[in-house]
Amino acid sequence: MGDTYSIGVDLGGTNLRVASYSGGVEFLESTTIPTRLSTGRERVISDLCEAVHELTANQKGHRQLVGVGIGSPGPLELPEGILRNPPNLPGWDGFDVRRAIESKLGMSIEIECDANLAALAEQKLGAGKSYGVDSLCVLTLGTGVGSGLILDGEIWHGSTGMGGEAGHIVVCEHGNRCGCGGYGCLEQYASATAVVRMANKLMPEYSSASAHEIALLAQDGDARAKKVYEQVGQALAVGLTGLINTLNLPLYLLGGGVCEAWDLFAPSMFAVLRQRSYVYRLTEPVSVQVESLERHKTHILRAQLGPAAGLLGACLLPYQKTATKILTTEKELAHQ
Repeated sequence: MGDTYSIGVDLGGTNLRVASYSGGVEFLESTTIPTRLSTGRERVISDLCEAVHELTANQKGHRQLVGVGIGSPGPLELPEGILRNPPNLPGWDGFDVRRAIESKLGMSIEIECDANLAALAEQKLGAGKSYGVDSLCVLTLGTGVGSGLILDGEIWHGSTGMGGEAGHIVVCEHGNRCGCGGYGCLEQYASATAVVRMANKLMPEYSSASAHEIALLAQDGDARAKKVYEQVGQALAVGLTGLINTLNLPLYLLGGGVCEAWDLFAPSMFAVLRQRSYVYRLTEPVSVQVESLERHKTHILRAQLGPAAGLLGACLLPYQKTATKILTTEKELAHQ
């Protein structure tokens, strides 16, 4: 990427992370500031743009800016860039976040759902690069459950930009109410928030425990804490069954903080998956721990890039869009 750079922004409900980037898996510079939701969305956009201007000023005279990429919680209507009832950004329903940022920055931006960007980074810089795979699905198990699809090296948007909302696959009929308005969504059984809720029900004396602390209890042999993570694995198996039977991709990656407890939920996940998904049974690899992917098999592995994936994807986005535009132009010229 030479003498060029991009700016990436991860717009989260708790923090705003902004970075300058010029290739690889490291940032040139990065900053994290609180997302001041209580002060209103205009103040948040101002904070975001001020951070972008600061990082671009630091690169002035050194590198040429390719563009600014924004990762936003979904659902996000694309290409317009309008938020549609985002659970983690209350009061932002119908907000034209693209127009607000471009007006304040004074330049055009690229914008994507944050989970799509985590998937893009994994395909370009993480597991996709390691295993030579250009089509994959990523589930991020954090406060909620996000997901992104990469097909033939490109983000799959669907018709309105909302493709790949696998966190809202129903895994438990008549289950818990979800922030999306539905019931029994995967997010209600496989997120860190879900782990805490399920643990509070089974072990009320640990009502203030975090998902990490509940995992430690399970690792120490607490049967109730182990049951919580068994339920996480079962819910993931139901969600993955729908994805695997529908998409038949070679690689599904699980990321996010909940994956620290992989050894606690993976056994029940694989056991239930074998029962429910005939496609998985037909394509199960010899080993779930692999150095290289087996041909024509379905692999479910931990994501490689960790918490930086979404921000790396935001930084990659302007480069990806530029490459796509060049390829499209070349194809059009070839057909003239």
